[in-house]
Amino acid sequence: MISLIQTAEGALNETHAILQRMRELAVQSSNDTNTDTDRAELQKEVDQLASALTDISKDTQFNEKDLLTGDFEATFHVGANQGQNLSVAIDDMGADSLKAGFVEKVAEQESGELEAGNTYSVVSFKATDIMDDGTEAGVGVEDAKYALKDNDGNFVAVSKDGKTYTDLNAPVSDLKDAKVAETSPKEVTFTNAVKNGSVSVANSATSGKLDLEATGGIYIGEQADADKAITTIQSAIDTVSAERSKLGAVQNRLDHTINNLGASAENLTAAESRIRDVDYDLVAA
Repeated sequence: MISLIQTAEGALNETHAILQRMRELAVQSSNDTNTDTDRAELQKEVDQLASALTDISKDTQFNEKDLLTGDFEATFHVGANQGQNLSVAIDDMGADSLKAGFVEKVAEQESGELEAGNTYSVVSFKATDIMDDGTEAGVGVEDAKYALKDNDGNFVAVSKDGKTYTDLNAPVSDLKDAKVAETSPKEVTFTNAVKNGSVSVANSATSGKLDLEATGGIYIGEQADADKAITTIQSAIDTVSAERSKLGAVQNRLDHTINNLGASAENLTAAESRIRDVDYDLVAA
């Protein structure tokens, strides 16, 4: 069991080192003496390091058991009697759990026409509210108030004459010379359009952190984003440190348990020897 803990600890040591390097890069990027080109190069290293975090969490195993994916939980017998057990669980140390990666893009802008018979969902949001904490607010329809999502889940920008509507306070008034009327609090109907369709309106959209596999990693391409990323990465470092402390405490406990069992075994052997000597003396007498 000690070997298992040492394996996990070794992997977490590398995870800790990677996060420290990411923090160093974020600190460098937050310095305005850097150019956009400098920050782009720093971002490349951050992306590679973020991928390494995921690799470590997925690939760290002991006897074919994943240790750092959050699935490991085991009970070990550590005493000489029934019920003398020790349970150990290791938290998920992947980039998603550590919040080391965030959504890079919510939707790509697409061109096209409304199709008759299709239902479109309208998402209402402000791009700058979608992401923060050191991530790129790179939404396809920037600062969009209305964006359409078709039956296949694809986002479509509401536009006319090549202009994307980004009105944050009022509904879109026309679409390709079509009139838009709010028929209910959650519905908008397009009339006189090239192709008619109806949409439902979402009241709000919420932001959220996604796992690293769905993202491009921590974003430090701008000074403000890099500054926020420092706090984000530090939080991940603190999480890893706490897990390492927990595993270290378990290992220390096991070391003391082993020493205690060794002493008990030695005393038991000595007692057995004395009893055997007494029995021999009685037989000889």
